[in-house]
Order: sequence, then structure tokens, then C-alpha cells
Amino acid sequence: MSEEVKPESVSLCPLGMAAAPEQELLCIFGTGDLGRTLGQCLLQTGYRVVYGSRRPHSCGPLPQGAQVMSHDAAAQSASLVFVCIHRQNYGFLESLASGLKGKVLVDVSNNLKKDLYPEANAEYLQRLIPGAHVVKAFNTLSAWALQNGPSDANRQVYMCGNNAEAKQAVSEIATKLSFTVLDRGSLSAARELEDFPLQLFPEWRLPLRLAVGLTAFFFFYLLIRDIISAYVEEGKDISFRIMVSLANKVFPIVSLIMLTLCYLPGVIAAFLQLYRGTKYKRFPDWLDRWMLCRKQLGLLALGFASLHVLYTLIIPIRYYVRFRLSAITISEIRENRTTKFDTTMAWRTDSYYSVGILGFGLYVLLGITSLPSISNALSWREFSFIQSKLGYLTLFICTFHTYLYGWDKFLRVSSYKWYTPPGYMLSLVLPSVVLVLKLLLLLPCVDRSLTRIRQGWERTDPGDDVKRSLLT
Repeated sequence: MSEEVKPESVSLCPLGMAAAPEQELLCIFGTGDLGRTLGQCLLQTGYRVVYGSRRPHSCGPLPQGAQVMSHDAAAQSASLVFVCIHRQNYGFLESLASGLKGKVLVDVSNNLKKDLYPEANAEYLQRLIPGAHVVKAFNTLSAWALQNGPSDANRQVYMCGNNAEAKQAVSEIATKLSFTVLDRGSLSAARELEDFPLQLFPEWRLPLRLAVGLTAFFFFYLLIRDIISAYVEEGKDISFRIMVSLANKVFPIVSLIMLTLCYLPGVIAAFLQLYRGTKYKRFPDWLDRWMLCRKQLGLLALGFASLHVLYTLIIPIRYYVRFRLSAITISEIRENRTTKFDTTMAWRTDSYYSVGILGFGLYVLLGITSLPSISNALSWREFSFIQSKLGYLTLFICTFHTYLYGWDKFLRVSSYKWYTPPGYMLSLVLPSVVLVLKLLLLLPCVDRSLTRIRQGWERTDPGDDVKRSLLT
């Protein structure tokens, strides 16, 4: 009797005949812009989607492949529900409390303004349906952001909730949609998340205040010094210069100071580290806030520099300039004289313009590389080289451009109207100080110490060494 031989391997069915795993079914309450776009994204990612609507047969166009049912039927069919409706319409959910028990409810709602309600929308939803697991998420994304895919400015999904398993389920969905999830803790953080979309340029507030303050200060300073002083002392009405000439003095001054403010906190931080002898002590809060808004300061500086370039380009077509040129030409013809060509002035003006063009070109390079789409394509060393080394070079060239503009005017008594220095002279103080301090940091002995500190070396206190020797 032959012994039956059992095969050691098991034959598999062809891949085409294998049953595909059933896709997870997700429910969406709400058929507005956000609900429809979210459903489309989920379908493209491989999920099945069912919509819950109060009018299943007349709720408008929905993504192809999605089902639509009543709220009750849709809630029964899925274990995770996206609540894409406004808070004022939450009332009907209370009647579905038994059917939503144990399910994950993702609240994506926002309010029109802060403190509109005594409690966060997600907390209110949790109170309406205590048996559900409410997770606050996706509220910082717009329908446009979902439709166009995650970009550098909106790739993060903030999330909070009281149940870890519910948050994990939402996190997996967000990850499959190519978003990065940031867990902010329990549901008590929901109010903070709901306030995020209501913030208006929070990172730009300090830079904008500085820009407005500097612009207002130098505008009135130059208005008094150049326009009002001429009217009081000589009776000349040159108020027309406010529109172009005065503006073209204010913009480069503010631009140079704003650019300097981008690099001043780095210099201050370096000297603080040298003084403390360690990099492990936190900087003061004001310095932290200052360093975090350097990108915005730089972009505003580039904006003012661009205005300066545009205003400079229209100078030849101004009525005042054309009138002065024709008047001077007619005067020379009548007096039968010719102005001698001044080689020194030609060198000065050409150098002034060429250095300005070079400085503005570097300005634009700094602005372009600060864009997320460009900076993400650069390595850290490349980004640091452009923003730091080329940044200081830009500051030097723009400062040198201003010195060429002033030339020897600071030696003339007529330049100090009403005993006040010209505006460009005031703008040179801060960048000159920053450049001198940066040169000190580049000295070999100083640079060596700073490099060691930033690599983790710490200067020990002699008193600590004495204490260690006594203890041992």
C-alpha cells in the first residue's frame, strides 16, 4: 500500500481571481463644498463614501461613485462620520444619538468669529452625543486646499480628541490623503483649533507694525525737513514732491532698515551665546519672536525695494524733471555756455546705479529662495548659504549703495536743514553697526569659539570645578 504524499506547498489562485479586500466605508454628513470635495478625495484614495442628507433625492451633484442616504441610514452603515455641517444645524444629531453610539465623529466646523459660543463646537457635539468619540480635525483646510492637494502652506491637519483609537483612525485617513497630522491632545484644545482659521496674518503682525511705524516716522520726518522747511524759510511751495520724490526717499530707507532687522537678531544671538558660553540656554522671548518673523521682515523689505525701483524708473518722465531739463538747456543757449563734463560725477552716478541694481538682484534672489516651493528643493547648506552669506552680502551692497548716494553730502552744512541729518544718514546707522558686529564675529578667534559652542561645547564655571574637586 503506497503512502500518500502530501505536498509541502499550497497552490495559490491566480492574482486576478483573488477576491479584493473590501474597501472601508466612510460617512459624510453635509453635501456642501467641503463635504463634496472631501468625498471626492476619499474616493480617489480608495475609500467608499456614503453621504447623509436630509434630502437624499435632491441634494445636488455629488462625486461619482458615492452613495447618498438619509442621515440615519448613512450613520448606520459606517463607523466613522465626517460632520461637515454648521453648528447651528447640529440639532438633528441629537435624535441620532443611539445610532451614533460608539462611532467616531470628525467635527470639521468653524465659526465666523472668536468666542461666538461659550464652548467649542466639538465639545458641544460631544455633549449632544455622549456615546460617540468626537475628534476635531480637518477644520483648518478649505475645500480649495483639498481639491488642489496638500501644498507647503496647508499640508498639516491639526487634530484633538479624548479617545486614542478614534484619533488613530482619523490620523490614518489624513495620512492616506497625503497630509501631516499634528495631535494637539484632548478635546479641550478644540477651541484653539477652531480659532486657527480666524487668525489674520498672525506671523505678519509684528513686521507690518514695524513697516507702518518706520514708514510713518520717516515720511513725517522728511516732510518737515524737506517740504515744510522750504516753505517756511524760502516761501517755496514744493508740496508736489510728496507724491514721488518724498516717497522715493522713504521707501529705500525703510527697506534698508527692514533688511537690517532680518540679520540683527542673529548677531545678537551669537553674542549672547559667546557671553553665556553655551547654546543650551533659551533666548529671551522677545528675541525668539523676532527671529521667527525674519522671513516676513525680509519679504516686506523686498517689497519696499521694489517700490523704490519703480519710482526711480518714472523719474525721467516726470513733469518737474522734464521742465528743469528744458529750462537748463534754454538758459545755457541764451547765455552761450556749455557745462563741462564731470568725470567724477559720472563715476559716482554709474557706480551708484550699478551697485543698486546688483543689490536689488540679490534682494530678489533672497525673496525667491524663501518661497516654500523653492526652499524645499534646496539642501540645508544651500539654503543657509543663500539666506546667510548672500544675505549679509546683500546688506553690505545695499548699504554701500546708500553711501554712494550720500557721497560727500554729509560734509555740507546745507544738508542739515533745521539742524537735522538727512534721512539716508539715519538709515545707515543700524546697518553699519550690524556689519561691524558681523565682522567681529568673523574674526578667527571669535569664530572658532562660536563654532565650538554651537557644536555643543560649554564653558564651565571655575566655581563648579572647585566644587567638583571638593566632592571627589
